[in-house]
Amino acid sequence: QVEFVESGGGLAQPGGSLRLSCALSEAFSDYYAIGWFRQAPGKEHEGVSCIRSRDLVTFYGDFVKGRFTISRDNAKNTVDLQMNNLNAEDTGVYHCAPSGLVSGSCDYGDFEEWGQGTLVTVSA
Repeated sequence: QVEFVESGGGLAQPGGSLRLSCALSEAFSDYYAIGWFRQAPGKEHEGVSCIRSRDLVTFYGDFVKGRFTISRDNAKNTVDLQMNNLNAEDTGVYHCAPSGLVSGSCDYGDFEEWGQGTLVTVSA
């Protein structure tokens, strides 16, 4: 069974940082890309960032504006998201999932098997 296990969320103050980690049960190379998607209360999932397996090219949502960095840890078989300069709008549950690209944006398509995710709360 394919699983994506997210960790690293928590409470951060505005301007603070968190580092999220997504543990993969399958090889990273088995996927076209792995992405981080977040869901704010009452809203749909939106693409935060994704990394393409064949060349490690990265993509970010416009709202990231240079604050986040996605990376792959080969030794741990994880895809990590370093989030800096957090603001209240970054609050939500963060999930990782297989990702495609639609017009240069990370897209989860019809993926439905979301894990528990990791909650990020940005508040003073």
